[in-house]
Amino acid sequence: MKVIRTIDAIKKVIQDYKAQNKQIGFVATMGFLHDGHLQLMRAAKQENDIVVASIFVNPLQFGPNEDFEKYPRNEQKDTQLAEEVGIDVLFMPTAEEMYPQPMIIQMGITRRVDVLCGRSRPGHFDGVLTVVTKLFHLIQPTKAYFGLKDAQQVAVIDALIQDLNFPIALVGLPTVREADGLAKSSRNVYLSETERKEAVSLSKGLQAGKQLLLSGERDPQRIIDEVTKTIELNISGRIDYVELLSYPSLEQVTSVDQPIILATAVFFEHARLIDNLLLDENGSLITRYN
Repeated sequence: MKVIRTIDAIKKVIQDYKAQNKQIGFVATMGFLHDGHLQLMRAAKQENDIVVASIFVNPLQFGPNEDFEKYPRNEQKDTQLAEEVGIDVLFMPTAEEMYPQPMIIQMGITRRVDVLCGRSRPGHFDGVLTVVTKLFHLIQPTKAYFGLKDAQQVAVIDALIQDLNFPIALVGLPTVREADGLAKSSRNVYLSETERKEAVSLSKGLQAGKQLLLSGERDPQRIIDEVTKTIELNISGRIDYVELLSYPSLEQVTSVDQPIILATAVFFEHARLIDNLLLDENGSLITRYN
């Protein structure tokens, strides 16, 4: 595995692969790798000649009161895991390498961001768009793999690829979960023992909403109310949102007659957790988005 830290070096490596007509799979991460990241890497390994993964905690997508400095990092373990899973190139630039000067061009998105996490994190997805655009230009992947746990991010990147005509196939893969259903996340380490037990209520609430949909319920508010009730009864934290929206357009619906996202976010003392289900109009789980 090649470990690369500079833009000049990654350009050279990618140029060599392109000259050999290699198909490149790309997995962008912020590190502190877990099984969710590794699932993306394994899928990329199966479907491409070369796999490039990046580890970069992007300061542009953190707000002034968010956890950029405290975001968990473990470069040694991440490098070991990436090598074990068969990554060909691990790109780990510094913030100074990626942003040697303040950005002159500001990227922004006008739709798909005024709901879910975007509502309470103004500017977050502008930062995501900026770093993903830079990474796409540097890596020039054939396919880019993202986890559907961050389904709003996948919808935003889908818009980026479509609007700017990137010649990239977007692959969204399902959330990887603990044995009790909790979505795997780098932020789970911040949960207390009690909160960890409570956190499974996020997935239980979403499953309750799914069951309503499977039983024939089509009223979004009734489904939202069931999810909210299930979560509220079992946590000491605070619900940020429970929403049901069309996917990937992320718009309000009056009746479930198309693919939707059923999503929630909950504040615990030192962590904000998110979870979601992508469902078709009949309530069946959508396991791959592309």
